[in-house]
Amino acid sequence: MALVIDDAVSKEAKKDIIELQDKIRKFRLGTIDEEGFKLFRLARGVYGQRQQGVQMIRLKMPYGKITGEQLVRIADLSDEFSNGNLHATTRQNFQLHYVTLEDSPKLWAKLEEKGVTTREACGNTVRNITASASAGIDPDEPFNVIPYVEETFKFFLRNPICQAMGRKVKIAFSSSEKDSAFTYIHDFGFIPKIQNGEKGFKVVIGGGLGAQAMIAKTAYEFLPAEDIIPFMEAGIRVFDRYGEREKRHKARMKFLLDEKRGLGLEGYLKLVEEEKKANKTQKFFIDYDEPEFNKESLTIADAATPTDETKYQNWLEQNVSEQKQKGFYSVKIKLPLGNISSKDARKFVDAIKGYVADDIRITVNQGILLRYAVKENLPHLFNVLNTLKLAEPGFDSIADITACPGTDTCNLGVTNSTALATVLEEMLIEQYPHLVKDSEIKIKISGCMNACGQHMIANIGFHGSSIKNGNLVIPAMQVVIGGGVAENGQGFIADKVIKLPSKRIPAAVANLLEDYEENRLDGEYFNDYYQRNGKMYFYGLLKPLANVETLDQADYSDWGKTELFEPEIGVGECAAVTMDVITTVLADAEEKIDLAASTLENGHFADSIYHSYAAFVIGAKAILLSEDKICNTHIGIIKDFQEQFVDSNKIELKYSFEETVLAINKNEPSEDFAKENLDLAVGFLNKVIEYRGKQLKEDVSLIDKKVVTNFYTA
Repeated sequence: MALVIDDAVSKEAKKDIIELQDKIRKFRLGTIDEEGFKLFRLARGVYGQRQQGVQMIRLKMPYGKITGEQLVRIADLSDEFSNGNLHATTRQNFQLHYVTLEDSPKLWAKLEEKGVTTREACGNTVRNITASASAGIDPDEPFNVIPYVEETFKFFLRNPICQAMGRKVKIAFSSSEKDSAFTYIHDFGFIPKIQNGEKGFKVVIGGGLGAQAMIAKTAYEFLPAEDIIPFMEAGIRVFDRYGEREKRHKARMKFLLDEKRGLGLEGYLKLVEEEKKANKTQKFFIDYDEPEFNKESLTIADAATPTDETKYQNWLEQNVSEQKQKGFYSVKIKLPLGNISSKDARKFVDAIKGYVADDIRITVNQGILLRYAVKENLPHLFNVLNTLKLAEPGFDSIADITACPGTDTCNLGVTNSTALATVLEEMLIEQYPHLVKDSEIKIKISGCMNACGQHMIANIGFHGSSIKNGNLVIPAMQVVIGGGVAENGQGFIADKVIKLPSKRIPAAVANLLEDYEENRLDGEYFNDYYQRNGKMYFYGLLKPLANVETLDQADYSDWGKTELFEPEIGVGECAAVTMDVITTVLADAEEKIDLAASTLENGHFADSIYHSYAAFVIGAKAILLSEDKICNTHIGIIKDFQEQFVDSNKIELKYSFEETVLAINKNEPSEDFAKENLDLAVGFLNKVIEYRGKQLKEDVSLIDKKVVTNFYTA
């Protein structure tokens, strides 16, 4: 049945949505393979869940901004296609769970009607670009970074250089040197600075979490603002060409910048400079005037008395902040586990409408920030939010725990992070209410080591694991301590201290807090206390809790469960190893040729050149794979094909394959070069297809030849 798409949807989005529906149909008919389809749908925000037959749909919401109308639309779609829940993530977006594959195009189309996309929310792409939720209103900011975030998002959306990289790229913009956006754990991080009256950014690159967390390296102490998008474009081109693709756990930017095993920072920056010639633009200027919010647009509430005066005062202290705009305040909202029901989301929009700006921000700690409240409206806002149970004090405090969904929905989840977070929050509010006012200590939980809950940047963090005791397996948490951002903006990665049974984590947190309160120096922050005492001190403090000989029967069940724990780790959608066939690879190359031709016709010369480049690489890869050659980087494919097929005259070319393909960064993206490159790519692919035909003629059994997907994705 043809999908009817509203005229409000852009032609680019319409094309995407129709293409997704067509791919789903072909996948169901068995005419396209599962792995190729997976790579395609992931780049459209469609991610397989732990539960068979349903998908998680991830929205792409730059810097977490959403309007009331958009939030209502998402809530309505959650009712129609999902389970009535909206889940906010640490990447400042929403996820909807339990969506059928066939419903995903229709859901996407209805999102696009309100200006929300799912394109490139997952997969090996430039992911959602995050920023400080307070950007634009932060009293400490040198200037508003949001226009740069918006332009970066637009520039890379559907950009051919980042559609099929070895792994994802994550970008963050902080509003100030305090680094509330955690730029230090991103592939590209930007901190605004003004130097001699000029706007620019401190640039850090190559940070990341996961099994091997790394702090980003400083590429520039100051880079003029007009240079940041060209820098990222060239940087992603280099990452696409030189980044690892076979060993997925080594395929992030942080490993490419490794001084011993990768290019190193200096080597990477040298290649970036060489690559800039191929960029769409050498400078990207962003002119904007800081808008003034019109107070007259607000509805002023009738004088109201807070329904709970004590709670109201705590809420004012912990959840309300003055903006840089005099007379305005931001209001921060805790979302338990990052969740809000569709019913409450609609009530929430109705309750705040007119009393704050129509500019809702999802925060990196899975909450919500409202902007431009005035003092007169604060009692009313408290009352309406309190009715919805959205006025709990302690936003971003020790009792506002960040947690990924864990085993609730994720294939990679080892333990139940959400149930543990609930137990800990209840304990902290009940037993340590004085610490709730102290937002300096952060607790974060991930269901596995991949760190979607960002546990490695917590003062106290946990990730799901297990411990064996004879024939039984105990649900466990790896305890990490000492992560986060210091007052001066310096970022820290937590130390792995000890692994403990999950049911003993509340006791572990209590031990840590009581020891801290009893033995800290006056005014000493938790991380300073940790550094002063050292890792082994805390290992000794917690070690008695690791004794499995004293476990009770309940300790062999995970939080929120009654049955005995059994690790059921699935294959993550971003780390799968399956099989594919050579003909599929060649079909990909032909698709790139078609894209190169269409973008050339539309005058997008840089895009056309990159599609032709991809056709060269994919075509060469197909033949290398057909003869069992490993293909783990683009640059390796190019060099190996030259040596093993051109230099040996297996495939006769009238030119050097290596020099031709790498001419991409020796020429500016002109129409003449785009035409020439496309002609050469078409001729080359014809040669490759001819060679493959000879292989099959000599041995027809090769038509079913399998190759490892990790090689395929190179």
